[in-house]
Amino acid sequence: MIDTPLDEIPKINASLHATFATRKTFSLAWRQHQLLQIARMLQENHKAIADAIYADLGKPAFEVYMTELNLMLDRAIISAKRVPEWAAVKNLENHPDLPPHQKGWKPRVTPTPKGAVLVISPWNYPLILSIQGTIGAIAAGCTICLKLSEVTSNYAGLLQQLIPKYLDQDAVRVVCGGVQEVTKVLEQKWDHIFYTGNGTVARIIAAAAAKHLTPLTLELGGKSPVIIDPEYDMELAARRVLWGKINNCGQVCVSPDYALVTPSTTASFVENLKKAYASFYPDGSLKSDSYARVINMQHFNRIKSLLERTQGKVLMGGGMDEKERRIEPTVVLVKPGDVLLESETFGPILTLLEVDDMRAACDYISANDHPLVLYVFTLNEQLQQDVLKATMSGNLIFNDTFMQMDVKVLPFGGVGESGYGRQVLENTFNCFTYERTSLDIPPEVEDKIYLRYPPYTEHAFEVECAPGLNVQIPESTPEEGLVR
Repeated sequence: MIDTPLDEIPKINASLHATFATRKTFSLAWRQHQLLQIARMLQENHKAIADAIYADLGKPAFEVYMTELNLMLDRAIISAKRVPEWAAVKNLENHPDLPPHQKGWKPRVTPTPKGAVLVISPWNYPLILSIQGTIGAIAAGCTICLKLSEVTSNYAGLLQQLIPKYLDQDAVRVVCGGVQEVTKVLEQKWDHIFYTGNGTVARIIAAAAAKHLTPLTLELGGKSPVIIDPEYDMELAARRVLWGKINNCGQVCVSPDYALVTPSTTASFVENLKKAYASFYPDGSLKSDSYARVINMQHFNRIKSLLERTQGKVLMGGGMDEKERRIEPTVVLVKPGDVLLESETFGPILTLLEVDDMRAACDYISANDHPLVLYVFTLNEQLQQDVLKATMSGNLIFNDTFMQMDVKVLPFGGVGESGYGRQVLENTFNCFTYERTSLDIPPEVEDKIYLRYPPYTEHAFEVECAPGLNVQIPESTPEEGLVR
């Protein structure tokens, strides 16, 4: 990776605005070609990409292909095929709420690109979290500055080389570097900022964006809880929860962070976690080629410090290999107020907290920041509905973990502290466009609207204003709502 010279960043910003001003990126053919070029870039360089991510994260190639590369290859192609539909002008002449006399006014909504946009990607899933936003911005018809994380320097360096070979350099530019470079990038005026990361940095980005009234998409994360119904199959729940936890060594915003269990199920759940662990890693996880490592020593020491400071009881794991930056999947039973409950662990720690019942589990979740995702293991449909009503989260997933990331038709994003805005395919396209409305009011309707002009008369009021006051309001009750 080569840091982008600071004096180049304003020039990149200016050039992207200049390219957008030419309307070159409005062409559907241009958008489709660039999206397919992304697919070609991923397909033709898949091994180099997997190798670079392994060099940064120690992530097994299987995980790279399953959770990043194949998803982005698929979504780039889908976006290329669907962008004419997404970008199509919407004719509202036949909208049921449009009065008959306005149907000839040609009410239209045109999805319009916002302009020169900034995509800031993190290190933990470097491919999907850099390319997904880029796909949406290209589909929308924007020009893009892609700020890559300096923490995954091998991946960033590879993309620095590949993107100029595959994508239009007038419209897509890469910026690399650390705090100085991203600070310089945020000083520039962008037409949208798409950031994936944590709440602390998001506040800095939001403050910088506010200076230019720049709209944002923030995908942040937080502590994603798991609720375990005592009636659920503990073996299956443990297997699926542990699988969600071990992905990328727990370094993912949708990782199950802590589990709420009743005292009667704790022992069974833990025993089945141990059973699942033994089947995943017969020789242990520290030497396994199916387990990633912690990204760097800063994060290794952070996670290590959490395990040293917790007052909880370690029920599984806890082993470490500092040289290889590996920490075993670790299960800790804690009391309320423990350090492991303070903020997102973002590592291979699964915290257990005992609650009296499922209502208490919902109350605990509602008393804290709204999570990006809430996982609930229950086959009880009434309990599912109770959780839906009693809690808030960006996503609500029943009876598995992590798999929502594979369902490309669902909007993905948070609420409150876990972020705002939605992404994946058309939803990412929508982030980078706005609904531009238009009307074309013909001259011949002048004789029907002339009463709007001063001087205002009693007759004009009776014709134009009085009917709105005399409309019949439907009957309703608090118990039944609208009474038909």
